[in-house]
Amino acid sequence: MNYQYPFDISWSKQEVIDVIHFFTLIERAYEKGVGREELMNAYRKFKQIVPSKSEEKQIFADFEKESGYSSYHTVKQAKDQDASGIVKMKKNTNTRR
Repeated sequence: MNYQYPFDISWSKQEVIDVIHFFTLIERAYEKGVGREELMNAYRKFKQIVPSKSEEKQIFADFEKESGYSSYHTVKQAKDQDASGIVKMKKNTNTRR
């Protein structure tokens, strides 16, 4: 990992930890898979910290630009699949890092 996680300096230490945890689960979904419920719980915490849809989109875009991992598509897949499943993403080879 040669990139930084996006965060807001106004967040508390715990909020930064929760957001970083969410993004590490996004990474795990691409690298080996992650439990759907674990990911959705982390996303719910993320949404408590970042309730604005426009701010969420900007943070997701910043993370994807840095990492190549799409938070949007990962969360969308998790929402669309069975509650007991594993979310496993394939990396887009056209994405620049």
